[in-house]
Amino acid sequence: MNNQRRNVLKTGSGAALLSVLAVAGIIKPGMALADWNKAAFDAKSMADTLKALGAAAPADSKDVQVTGPDIAENGAVVPVGVSSTLPGVTMVAILIEKNPNALAASFTLPEGTEANVQTRVKMGQTSNVYALVKSGDKFFMATKEIKVTLGGCGG
Repeated sequence: MNNQRRNVLKTGSGAALLSVLAVAGIIKPGMALADWNKAAFDAKSMADTLKALGAAAPADSKDVQVTGPDIAENGAVVPVGVSSTLPGVTMVAILIEKNPNALAASFTLPEGTEANVQTRVKMGQTSNVYALVKSGDKFFMATKEIKVTLGGCGG
């Protein structure tokens, strides 16, 4: 971990640096939120989330893999990964069927990037975890059930 970067941001000089970069036009306000899909993250059901992502009927694919524990002892921090061998993957999303909001994470991948992401998600209860991958103009999906013994979403 780069503690120097963290210390710069903590001391406040990080905010000054960001302000200088913004004034110079190197970064623009809202740059980090350029791909934010509010409708998808606010959707309550799987169907609504898939619709908001533009993936009405994704096909199951053996070229998409979901990794994670079979049993998660703490639903507040469940390690989940998605990888794909499909060509030209531009988006990877992680959806959790029984969470209050189905979309847990969404990643936009630049051209030429290996389709392999890892993160930690919250799970309120035992649920299917879906990996949604966009390759070209098509969406593909894989599923893995993860059992949760201690809920992380208010459980």
